Amino acid sequence: MIRIRHADESPHEASEINVTPFIDVMLVLLVIFMVTAPLTTVNVPVDLPSSSEKPTPRPDDPVFLTVKADHGLALGEDDITMDGLTAALEAATKGNKDERIFLRADKTVDYGTLMGVMDKLRSTGYLKVALVNLQGQEEGSEASSSNVPAHDVSPSGSAP
Repeated sequence: MIRIRHADESPHEASEINVTPFIDVMLVLLVIFMVTAPLTTVNVPVDLPSSSEKPTPRPDDPVFLTVKADHGLALGEDDITMDGLTAALEAATKGNKDERIFLRADKTVDYGTLMGVMDKLRSTGYLKVALVNLQGQEEGSEASSSNVPAHDVSPSGSAP
């Protein structure tokens, strides 16, 4: 016996998308990225090229501003206060705002204090600031004044 089906009798097919395989693939990719992401942030040792430029010659009478370990300030060898910094700098530079200020800080001074001093320098109009560090010295050893290179930075953190 032959039975003829009508269009309404056919079984209904599901017209929904099965998202389970899609979710499985996304979870696998998530795990892969979670495992590999920390591996991509590791610092790669790079041998950087050296500059052939000679360091900027040190002026005959440099202006050194020092932030001491107790957060006190000294201009040259004279102790000053933060409020007296503007007047002391005016006297030391003879009013020349373009003169470079060599900023030295004890390594125990926190970053916030150093930025406060740099902000004060910027607000008084001294934008040429050189940070002084010891280069080529073992930790804890004394350095002579000839081994004190300066790295020029503006108080906003970018090079002038």
